[in-house]
Amino acid sequence: MMRRVVIGCILFWFAALSVADEVRPGYLELKESGHNVFSVVWKVPAKGDKKLSLKAQLPDNCKDKTQANAQLINGAYIQRWIIVCDGGLVEKTISIAGLDATNTDVLLRLEFIDGTSQSVLLTPAKRSFLIPAEASSLQIMGTYTWLGITHILLGVDHLLFVFALLLIVSNMRRLLWTITAFTVAHSITLAGATLGFVHVPQQPVEAVIALSILFLAMEIVHTKRGRPGVAARWPWLVAFIFGLLHGFGFAGALAEVGLPQQAIPLALVFFNLGVELGQLFFVVTVVLLGWVLHQLQQPKLMDRAETVAIYSIGSLATFWLFERISMF
Repeated sequence: MMRRVVIGCILFWFAALSVADEVRPGYLELKESGHNVFSVVWKVPAKGDKKLSLKAQLPDNCKDKTQANAQLINGAYIQRWIIVCDGGLVEKTISIAGLDATNTDVLLRLEFIDGTSQSVLLTPAKRSFLIPAEASSLQIMGTYTWLGITHILLGVDHLLFVFALLLIVSNMRRLLWTITAFTVAHSITLAGATLGFVHVPQQPVEAVIALSILFLAMEIVHTKRGRPGVAARWPWLVAFIFGLLHGFGFAGALAEVGLPQQAIPLALVFFNLGVELGQLFFVVTVVLLGWVLHQLQQPKLMDRAETVAIYSIGSLATFWLFERISMF
């Protein structure tokens, strides 16, 4: 059954990619560098070279100290400038104009000179945020859970690795052990890297993540040819080893967002919980699609589609590998 999920997963995958440009979250950061002086970073997702019609609306007591400059970097327009907010930001409102007309969220991060920080996700349904004196635990839990969910569901490389595991595992019991091993492994390195116990350069990690996908694609091909390798025999071991590396990838994404210094363990736990929920949603979706497609009783068509999917995955992973190595 597990090898007959390809057509449905391809449809699911292309459906996700068709809206991926717009659902990528925006990012607004205000970092206090002096008394009531804040450096602003405003990142707006773009479709091609056209940015989404979003505008950050800062409190009325905030005035520009420098002019904003904009750059198009990695599919997003990024603006940076400095503002002065007489009286500070507490009990002031920040909102995003135009957010209700998109499928995009915006992560708002505030970092104050005393070391405290706040993060909240602004959505089309909740476009403004009244800044409290102190972030609530419920706010942190909700924000970082959703960040974890969106990160895994928009992380093409991580999902392709999980998908390849689904193709190579032959039964449900082994699948449960394999997914559990992957979860435990990336949770360990995510926590270790985020808390500062382990330091690994991000670019080599991203390259090895691509290599892990290529490795699984090759293992699937060998298994189809009657030469099962280590991944077919001990998928949980492969999932655990490469899961350690994927955890460093998750940590890199979390580092870009930042953690509230006053509640690092809480934010870390709920980000990881979000990653697991997103991963579980993906696995359940693929398995259910596989069950539905199994009822079609088209083994030859499924086998051909699986072959195309495997070679496509391997080709994409190879491209990522060389691209990421070139960025060293």
